[in-house]
Amino acid sequence: MTAADDPFPTPAEATAALIRENAELRAELARLRARLAEVEGLADRDTLTPLFNRRAMMRELARTRDFAERYGGTASLAYFDLDGLKAINDRFGHAAGDAALLAVADQLRTHIRGSDLAGRMGGDEFAVILAQTNGFQAEAKAEALAAAIAGAAVDGVAAGARVSVSWGVAEIRPGVEPEAIVAEADAAMYAAKRLRRR
Repeated sequence: MTAADDPFPTPAEATAALIRENAELRAELARLRARLAEVEGLADRDTLTPLFNRRAMMRELARTRDFAERYGGTASLAYFDLDGLKAINDRFGHAAGDAALLAVADQLRTHIRGSDLAGRMGGDEFAVILAQTNGFQAEAKAEALAAAIAGAAVDGVAAGARVSVSWGVAEIRPGVEPEAIVAEADAAMYAAKRLRRR
């Protein structure tokens, strides 16, 4: 019979056993917390790119609006649509289309500040929440991001192909719901796209 099997352990043995069990429980709790953080992170990430997904962006858009409203700051949303994704898919295949989406995501991540957030809103649409940025500044930043994207090469099967984006911006205003902010930036992006086609 071992000390662990003894129905009447000494106080020292009981204390040692409790300390071991406590340590095991703490280690298991730490593992579970790490796994939960990993799962929560996956729930906020786009399945293709390393950017936030639409769900996370809408949550962060509401947080940014609330923060700006409470503390009197400014913030804006820049909205981007990848031009010609269907043509890339048709000419080079869907792997090339994915490479184009990854190229856009990479340029957005590379050219924004640590205080800004980038996400893929779905399909070929992306958004960037620009902290402490008014509408005029957001227009300039969106234009710079579009230029960076236009200068980027697509890797893989479409190597050498270039991508471009259309963009629009909306200032994040107090009391305006995130969906309405996205719709405003999206409408500005489509208006710019129509103007370019003339």
